[in-house]
Amino acid sequence: MAQVLVVEDDQFVRSALIRYLSQEAHGVRSVGTALEALREVAQYRFDVVILDLGLPDLDGSEALKMLRGISDVPVIIATARDDEAEVVRLLNAGADDYVTKPFSGEHLGARMSAVLRRSRGRATGGDALQTGGLRIDVRRREAELDGTVLNLTRREFDLLAFLASRAGTVVPRREILAEVWGQAYGDDQTIDVHLSWLRRKLGETARQPRYLHTVRGVGVKLEAPA
Repeated sequence: MAQVLVVEDDQFVRSALIRYLSQEAHGVRSVGTALEALREVAQYRFDVVILDLGLPDLDGSEALKMLRGISDVPVIIATARDDEAEVVRLLNAGADDYVTKPFSGEHLGARMSAVLRRSRGRATGGDALQTGGLRIDVRRREAELDGTVLNLTRREFDLLAFLASRAGTVVPRREILAEVWGQAYGDDQTIDVHLSWLRRKLGETARQPRYLHTVRGVGVKLEAPA
């Protein structure tokens, strides 16, 4: 699951993308102009941006340059243009991939998966997430704290790995429910119970946190001990 920003001014295409991505359990925000996209990327953390080229306020290629000035978020260009020279220029300008309209949701999903694998591989140096003495091997589904293997349930591992992938960022509870439990809405107590179990295994408490910090009214942040 990923947090996706859809930048598309055609309401029909935009609605179709939102519907498909939501069905695939991704978190989705959408805007219709380049300036709105820049504000979103500056304010929120996204895993990938789907960027239309034919925007009403600014050509998508210019928007791409501006995005690259403030973020290294992966960008997939969605375009009706199939000129090879144009595609090469966009890739050289910082786009991670492109899809040519019309395209199916499944085609976009496959491109997104490939881009996210590459991006997460660059960010983690492979399949390992490291925060302080906490190391998580995503592929093997193993977690270690200061060299000691943690005995985690499937859901505990999923929660810890997801928070570790956003290390240093306060992750909203709604996003946790969507990504870990696959639910748009749910009981916060479910998160609290699993956090309590995780804290016990990490040797900490809610009153004396080391890695897992609850930000009241906002969400949860995983970060290395000071």
